[in-house]
Amino acid sequence: MKNVKSLLIGVSILLLSFTKVVNDPVDKLGVAGPLSFNEKTFKLAWTDHPTDSYYIQEYLPEGETTAHFNEMLTIHFFNTNIKLKDAVKQKINELNERKKTDGVCNYLITESPDGKEFIVDFLLGESEGDAMTTVEFNVYRYKQIELSKKQKAIVVYAYSKRSYGDEITNFFKTLKNDRVEYINQMISTEIPSISIQSAE
Repeated sequence: MKNVKSLLIGVSILLLSFTKVVNDPVDKLGVAGPLSFNEKTFKLAWTDHPTDSYYIQEYLPEGETTAHFNEMLTIHFFNTNIKLKDAVKQKINELNERKKTDGVCNYLITESPDGKEFIVDFLLGESEGDAMTTVEFNVYRYKQIELSKKQKAIVVYAYSKRSYGDEITNFFKTLKNDRVEYINQMISTEIPSISIQSAE
């Protein structure tokens, strides 16, 4: 895949702010799971359909919660004809805004040779006073799909890796190699097929 220097990303989703409690998440995308990534199994943990055109489903390893997790897989589904590059641009605009207050926030964009997919990997952080409390690395894979001859949609398949407190220093030490591995895994993995479920 090739780097795109000036292309900017999309989906106005900010991580690092989960306070959800879910008992029985309802699969809305026909992807009940479990899913596999980074040699781990991820089970459906939380779903939402906040707007007519936007769905989100989150998957976690056994024993982790949306409020405090180390790894997460997420499917963002946008039932919209927006161009893929415009979706990516929206995300970059969001990250550029975050960089004003987040000292570790950074990102890189990669485009597939055929121009039909993009990878956006980025780093986020949170602090209390002078102490960093949370760091999160994300890999977002953007792909446009056809629902019908006239209707397109965008799927964002995302992997997130978090570290907290005293573990953050080691997280940064290993991130360079881990980053390449996570991106390669995301590129080679098969994005789950989406099938909107009628029951809410």
